[in-house]
Amino acid sequence: MRDKRMVLFGFVRGAAAIALALAVGTIFIFLSSDEPFTALKYLLIGPFVSFHGGVTAFNTQNFYQVLAAMIPTIFTGLAVCVMFSANQFNLAAEGCVLVGGFVGALVGIYVNMATGWHAVICVLAATVVCGLIMLIPSILKVKLGASEMVTSLMLNFVLLYIVLHFLNYHFADRSKGATMTYPFLDSAKISSIVPGNSKLTWGFVIALVISFVIWVFMYRTRWGYAIRMIGINESFSLYSGMNVGGTIVLSSVIGGMLSGMGGSLEVLGRYNTFVWRELPGYGWTGVTIAILAKNNPGLVPLAAFFLAYLNKGCQLMSTHSDVPSEMIDIIQAAIFLFFAAEQFLSGYRQKLVVKTTREELMKAESLKATEGE
Repeated sequence: MRDKRMVLFGFVRGAAAIALALAVGTIFIFLSSDEPFTALKYLLIGPFVSFHGGVTAFNTQNFYQVLAAMIPTIFTGLAVCVMFSANQFNLAAEGCVLVGGFVGALVGIYVNMATGWHAVICVLAATVVCGLIMLIPSILKVKLGASEMVTSLMLNFVLLYIVLHFLNYHFADRSKGATMTYPFLDSAKISSIVPGNSKLTWGFVIALVISFVIWVFMYRTRWGYAIRMIGINESFSLYSGMNVGGTIVLSSVIGGMLSGMGGSLEVLGRYNTFVWRELPGYGWTGVTIAILAKNNPGLVPLAAFFLAYLNKGCQLMSTHSDVPSEMIDIIQAAIFLFFAAEQFLSGYRQKLVVKTTREELMKAESLKATEGE
């Protein structure tokens, strides 16, 4: 009963945080817009509904775009969940998404494998490379005690400029007006699920499957248990004989592999050439998703859908009203604030604990009296 009520509290707290964040966004919309009701209409229901000539209808294309936008953020959300579960504030998922996309693109251009396995090899190459990259901040943490937050944050920009160097001076297609690689081979592209909608690819299905796999890993294996226990109490885990250093490295490597996989699936599914010239931002979104999901991989797709829906709503709002699309940043910041506040709804949680304890005591006394009779 105690666990059920704590789960209930988690849902109530999350719903309250989201509702308050949307309320904050609504206040800013009313303060800055001359047509706030139009803006709110497109923000809240625009991703599902189209408005033409006073007639509303379900907008299939917008819905597909929301699902497609979830693909890279599910992977970065999972990556952050695994690393945060080990109490590692590792932010290098952002750089690994970029490198994963770049490595996947290079394999998709220069490795000619006219078979159905070409795309698989591209994604696996990106996954392995980014897993190896994550050894850098994790080993620095374990061996030298360096802050993983600082080293991973700096690593993102190191990776960015390494990618830009190779893109500009070794792999750029000089026949184009902008800096980009040569086109991917057709065998390397991730195909679309829906005919006529190239953005919603099989990467979405892979993301859902990987979410389930990571949930099983975290909650049904001894390695996942070790990661979570180290996150709860690292000193106790070390005292009990766990390989704390190795587990920290493992969590970071898994985070890098997931980020690289997401980057490669996004690039090979959405584009024809590699065109990223800056950090794509999916790693930072993954942090928000992990916070929304409370580091539970099973809830990551729902959190990714919520943010993708909000992002699409903000885009439509900026197109059809006078409110800029940056409103999504305000809403995300408010969500982050309420979720990070430890005392948010702490009174309600205390009431649940007291009520549960009282019921358990009454049940124990009733059972004792029955046995006495």
